[in-house]
Parts: sequence; structure tokens; C-alpha cells
Amino acid sequence: MTAAWPTTVAEAEAEQDRLRGLVDLTDAPVSPRTVAGLDVAYADGDERLVAAVVVLDAATLEPVDEAVTIGRPAFPYVPGLFAFREIPALLAALDRLSTRPDLLVCDGHGLAHPRRFGLACHLGVLTGLPALGVGKTHLTGEWAMPGERRGDASPISLDGVTVGTVLRTQDRVRPVFVSPGHRISVAGAAAQVLALAPRFRLPETTRAADHACRAALAGRTR
Repeated sequence: MTAAWPTTVAEAEAEQDRLRGLVDLTDAPVSPRTVAGLDVAYADGDERLVAAVVVLDAATLEPVDEAVTIGRPAFPYVPGLFAFREIPALLAALDRLSTRPDLLVCDGHGLAHPRRFGLACHLGVLTGLPALGVGKTHLTGEWAMPGERRGDASPISLDGVTVGTVLRTQDRVRPVFVSPGHRISVAGAAAQVLALAPRFRLPETTRAADHACRAALAGRTR
């Protein structure tokens, strides 16, 4: 994280512009052995948030490590700058892990972002780790609905450039919106997400991180 976290829209946009030039869209040379799901949840009527990181074995998809932090949004809600709210808490959770993951799978977007620098890009550049984003809904760009079978896909195009993939992870279920963040390609990100979603629409990383967030919130409200 930078020494002085942005406090204004102008500062945040300038930081995005600076970091965007560091994004690498080539696949990491080694397949990940561990993958981490990252998620953030907000308590109803509370200014606090819960950030969770759950690390899975890439081969078995069994959990091997987990960390949760409770904090406050670090930036106001501004479209296109949402990552600035959550990144400090996510970085704190990553620092608490005893296992350094080989790939970050973010609940959000990467390159398929109005400023081509979503949460997955931001976290990937700051940590130096390969990262990708999995969005439950479309954020930006042009796309067509893929076929109805698992593995069917169509590109997400922004200003004539392919920035992600609309991916069907299960037969006849709603697709997800996958985009690279850092040290991974468009095709590589889609392949990783498909491998991480053998049974359900969302990858196991996302499901595990969401569960950890919900459990932490439930613990706070008892």
C-alpha cells in the first residue's frame, strides 16, 4: 500500500493512472499450487467491514489457511474507485496468512473496469501476485451471451480491446464475468476460474471467502 492512502477523487484517479502502467497481462510461468479467495462484507447499519482471505489447495480445493480482519471503509463510495474502500482491509488480512498464495481470486473485476484498473489489478500490482477478478454481474464493456454448456465463453470488449470473458461455469446457469488483474492473461484467467468451479456457478475460492465473511459478521452480531 502507498504511504499516503488517497483521500480525494483526484488523488485516487492519479494513483490508478500510476499503477495501471504496472499491470502485466502475461501468464505466470508456474501453475498455482495455492489459490486465495478474497471477499469483503459490510454489516447492516454499521460503518465497519469484514475482509476475508481463504487459501485453498489448487489441486484438491481444500482450505489450507484463512485470515479475517475487521475495519472501516478507507475511501468514500465513488463509482470506478470502489477498490480504494476495501484494499487496506484486504491487505491486512493477507498479511495475517501463514501461507503465501500463488494466485488471488477477487470478488470483483480486474481489467474489465471503466478505468481498466479494478480491484484485481490493484491488489495484484500492490502485492506482486498473480490476480484475477470474478464478477457476478456485468460492469462495463460489450459482450454477448455465451452458449449454455459449461466452458462456453464470449469476450468482453472495451473500446475494441478484449478485457475479459463471459464464462459459463455450469450447464444452463448464469455466467460469470472474468477478467485478468495482474500476471495473468485473459485466457489464463478464464481457465483458472473454470478449474476452480467444478460444481457450482462461483469458484470455490469465492464461496469460501464469502462463507468466512458471513461467519465473521455473524460472530459480531451475536
